[in-house]
This record gives sequence, C-alpha cells and structure tokens, in this order.
Amino acid sequence: MKKVYVGMSADLIHPGHLNIINEARKYGDVIIGLLTDQAIASYKRLPALTYEQRKLIVENIKGVSQVVPQTTLDYVPNLREIRPDYVVHGDDWRTGVQRETRQRVIDALKEWGGKLIEPRYTPGISSSKLHDALREIGTTPGIRLKGLRRLLASKELITIMETHNGITGLIVENTKVTASNGKQKEFDGMWLSSLTDSTAKGKPDIGCVDMTSRLNTLNDILEVTTKPIIFDGDSGGLVEHFEFMVRTLEREGVSAVIIEDKVGLKKNSLFGTEVEQTQDTIENFSAKITRGKQVQVTDDFMIIARTESLILKAGMDDALKRARSYIEAGADGIMIHSKEKSPDEILAFCEEYDKFEQKVPLVAIPSTYSSITETGLKNAGIRIVIYANQLLRSAYPAMVKAAECILENQRALECDEICMPIKEILTLIPGAK
Repeated sequence: MKKVYVGMSADLIHPGHLNIINEARKYGDVIIGLLTDQAIASYKRLPALTYEQRKLIVENIKGVSQVVPQTTLDYVPNLREIRPDYVVHGDDWRTGVQRETRQRVIDALKEWGGKLIEPRYTPGISSSKLHDALREIGTTPGIRLKGLRRLLASKELITIMETHNGITGLIVENTKVTASNGKQKEFDGMWLSSLTDSTAKGKPDIGCVDMTSRLNTLNDILEVTTKPIIFDGDSGGLVEHFEFMVRTLEREGVSAVIIEDKVGLKKNSLFGTEVEQTQDTIENFSAKITRGKQVQVTDDFMIIARTESLILKAGMDDALKRARSYIEAGADGIMIHSKEKSPDEILAFCEEYDKFEQKVPLVAIPSTYSSITETGLKNAGIRIVIYANQLLRSAYPAMVKAAECILENQRALECDEICMPIKEILTLIPGAK
C-alpha cells in the first residue's frame, strides 16, 4: 500500500480537514503529520487543544492510518524520514506565506519520485474563523488558568502587555501584525499592574486601591478576553493575606501572580511621590512563597518572585542569593528588575543565573532599558517579557491633547490624528453594533 502524507494543525476539526483526508484515502494509507504546539505557536496563536488532545481526535477519524508529530512548519524532515508516495494539501498554499513551504515539499518529493496532490481548498471555512467565533463566546477559568504554562512549554519567548480596563484588554486580545517573514505576531497574554490600576483610578497611593477594587478591574478584563493574565500582587501583603490572594486569583482563572520582596507603604511612581521601601528578609519572603504554593488547588497556577535587589542597590550577589532561595521555596519563576537605562546589569544577572543547577523561567520588564530587543532578551535567557504601563502612558498624552484641542476650538473633534472613529472602536467590542 502506498503512503500518503497530510500535514495539519487540526486544532478545530472542520469539513475542510475531512475533505482533505477523504481525498488522501484515494491514494493509499493516510499518515497525518500533526503540528506540535511548539510548531503552531511559532507562527500564530497557541492552539486551543493540546497536541495530545488533537492527536486523540485525529487518530479516530475514519481513514487515518497513523498520526506522527510534525515539530516544525517545514515538512521536509518528516518527508525524508517517511518518504511518502504522495503529499496531499489544499491548493490555498500556492500563494502567500506558505508558498515557500510548498516549494520545499515539491523539491523533497523529487528525491524519491513522490508527487504533490492539491485538491481545491474548501471555501468559506477555516480554523482562524472558528477561533474568532470562539473568542466571541469566551473561555473558562480552567482553560485560561493553564494558558501560561502551556505557552512556556511551547514558546521560547512569551510577550505580555499591560491592561488596565476592558478596552485595553480587547486591544491586547485582538492586535496582530504580520512580520516580514509572513508570520503573524500578537501578544501572548496580559499584565494587570497595580500601578496602572491605581493611576487609571486617579489614586496616587497604590494602597488606596484595595483587592476588592482590583478584582473589579480584573473581572472587567476577564469578561471580554481569553488570553492568560499575570496579576501584579505587589508584596502580596501578610502571609495570611497572600493565601487568600492566591486562592481568589486561581479561582478566577488568572495564570500567575508576581510578588516583590519589598515591604512598607508603596506610592505610585507615576505621580512622582515614591517613598523609601525596604527589602523583606529572605526567610520571610520565602515563607510567603511556600505558603502560597501550599494553598493553591491546581498545579497550573504560578507564583513568580520578583527580587528588588538591583533596584534597592543591594547588589548582584544579593539578587542571585535571593533567586536561589526563592526557587527552593517553590517559586515558579523569577522576575529580575532594574531602573538602569542600560540592560547591562540584567544581562549580567542572566549570565550568572544560567549557572544555577535549579532554574525556573526568568521574567523581565524592559521599561527603562528599552534599547534591547526581544531577541536580545531571549538570547540572554529571559522567557517572559512584560511591557508594563505602555498603553496607559501612551493614552495619557493623546487624551490631554484632545482635551486641549476641544478647549481651543470649542467644538467636537473630527481630526483623524487625534480621534479614532467610534465605529472602529466598536469593532473591538464583542456583540457591538
């Protein structure tokens, strides 16, 4: 019997997949090259179903003889190992970003006399359209909760953008760009910052915005988005209070909380009223991490420890010592922060951290040292990059400009460079007319 290879993501099975499989059956035994989560995440959003879940579905479709993992977008490694007589793919990849992949398949098949079969692509339906429809329906806390760990297992670098209300959540949920290589780029998740939450409410003191108020903001974002959320927990409060924070966030479907090893009243730096804070002892902060891990219900929720040693000038040795202790206490990640304009001390920390025997994912917020790119951070060993405060900081000048323009002209604004048409804003809102 001849071998027929079909590559697919098969995240959401639809008639197009079945048509391709039925066509492939005409030529021999059908081998499905199922793209792994890593392969899919390299060019678009992480699939809704895991590889094992998708494999279970596909191998039970009538006509499928075998399912093998395809670990890259490139078919060639699998093709050279399997040496199929035919490859079957819809004709939609003759143009666009997949054209080069198609040509590589043709060239590889020539090595052993294989042939490419291209049935007509099933019109009017695609996984992307189904995903868009599912996003309008929403997600569940359990599915969202798992999101960050799945991303860490599937991507070398995860990008997170700050949100502080429902509309910024929708911006992070929906904004996409196409890179020069044809791959689609979007944010992987959202950062709910205590600083932007208090600033958006006009409060200079972060302590004035209590957990109840912050949960209201969180729920506004949860209602209209589906991506994973990392919650800024400040110091986490007293150990007894942190227990309740962990339980509440996990129940809501938040993927992770980041807590910092500082103590004392914290003022909002955007108002220029910072006060001196001190660093908690390693023992106290480690105990808080351990207790938080003990009370969480699932293995999916993450507690990320943020060490402020570089901010408070305690030094590199102290930062590394604390990172080791926090990992031993159960931290699922380490965030290293700096206020320097250069990324040098962050890179120096990463170099020493790489020597640790026991490591967890590293997190960075490059707000001040913005000269370094994501690639530079990834090469240094950073796994999660958080763009903190970016949307609020960019919105403030535009709003001030609009207010001044109205006062000066004494009429409503129509100027395109200041105001987006309301119909464009409404396109972000699910169900808006």
